[in-house]
Amino acid sequence: MSAVRRLRSLGVLIALAAVYFAAGKLGLRMAFENPSASPVWPPAGLALAAFLVLGSRVWPAIFISAFLVNVTTAGSVTTSLCIAAGNTLEGVLGAYLVEQYARGRNAFERARDVFRFAVLAAGMSTAVSATCGVTSLALGGFAPWATYGSIWLTWWLGDAAGDLVVAPCAILWSVNPRGRWRRRRAFEAVILMVSLALVAAVVFGGRFPSEVQNYPLEFLCLPFLIWAAFRFGQREEATAVVLVSGIAIWGTLRGFGPFVRNTQNESLLLLQAFMAVTAVTGLALAAVVRERRAAEKRLRRLAVSDPLTGLGNYRRLITALAGEIRKSQRTERPFAVLLLDLDDLKGINDRHGHLAGNRALRRVADALRVSCRSIDTTARFGGDEFAVILPETGEIGARSVAQRISDELAVDMEPPAVSLSVGAAEYPRDGQTIEGLLGVADRALYDMKAGRKGRLPSLVAARKRSHR
Repeated sequence: MSAVRRLRSLGVLIALAAVYFAAGKLGLRMAFENPSASPVWPPAGLALAAFLVLGSRVWPAIFISAFLVNVTTAGSVTTSLCIAAGNTLEGVLGAYLVEQYARGRNAFERARDVFRFAVLAAGMSTAVSATCGVTSLALGGFAPWATYGSIWLTWWLGDAAGDLVVAPCAILWSVNPRGRWRRRRAFEAVILMVSLALVAAVVFGGRFPSEVQNYPLEFLCLPFLIWAAFRFGQREEATAVVLVSGIAIWGTLRGFGPFVRNTQNESLLLLQAFMAVTAVTGLALAAVVRERRAAEKRLRRLAVSDPLTGLGNYRRLITALAGEIRKSQRTERPFAVLLLDLDDLKGINDRHGHLAGNRALRRVADALRVSCRSIDTTARFGGDEFAVILPETGEIGARSVAQRISDELAVDMEPPAVSLSVGAAEYPRDGQTIEGLLGVADRALYDMKAGRKGRLPSLVAARKRSHR
């Protein structure tokens, strides 16, 4: 590893440790049940995200920062070491389980992986830290055994909420930090976040226009979270959850909101349970929306593509031809259509088997991709026929493309050897309609198959023959 990379890695570890330490100090300011156990613990989510994004090499930064957070707050060196070990082991175990069973950093792309992430990372791995931490406090005399259960629950729920609220946001922004939005979409995102912040302030911040400030109105945030899931995606959904969580914690500590109870610890526990469920629901909904969009995209692609070759199908060909005719009528520029037929496909199937025949079709498709421009449209016209639409191309250009395709197949050494018969038509010279163009090209193709194999017929000759 070069010196520059070492310095960069060291800088990342130092930055991670600093952020973890600051988040830990902030979390322990809300430790009401025990000075070392907080119902709000964002470092758990930061550690999990760091292990998933950066790998296990970050464990020294997590361990050292966790130790410093605890040793400078309460307990002893021994208990702080045990707590730091538990926090580090929690992150390592959570990342391992998510990598093995929930697709790692891609856990938020599918709803089932979101639920696995919630169970494995937030539900199971957090029990390690809670057990290590509370046990070390009890053995060290910093927590009575009689309150072991309540402290353990506070610790566990704080870590679980951190994994569900903080970790997804950190992971998704790390994996995809840049959003390519148009101005209109960016404006919609700003409106969404501002509206959500205002509603959260009304629900949790005591801004409700009434003498009663603690109405159970937390459901008012849900439409905005659904908005984020449907209109944007997992990253924006996770960001919205973090925004609501921050405002809700601030308001609850000030005595406002639907989760305020007799003690602040109880209030925060109820709030964290709500935010954990909200986070899982929102992320799962965003994942379902993403899966649906991906399925629709696949269906649209299948509707206009040939499954064997990956080229366009007949529907795609007809649509592209109609579009080129309209474009040519506006610009008064010609375009050409090539029809290509794979010679003796039946013989290839009979002699070499249908798998070889399918492979021959794919080889022709590969030759079309290599020989054509990005603006050209290639399609499988029929069983052994292909078509190419060449925008703003005349007779000479079409002949050149056809020759390139034939040359590409000629140098293909894969057996069996394949060859093509070619027919062509030019718009508007050879036809004013789709049927007319395809008819001219088709007759030229079969004229070549009948007696002129080995050379490309003139487009002019093809046109004259079509009018006999």
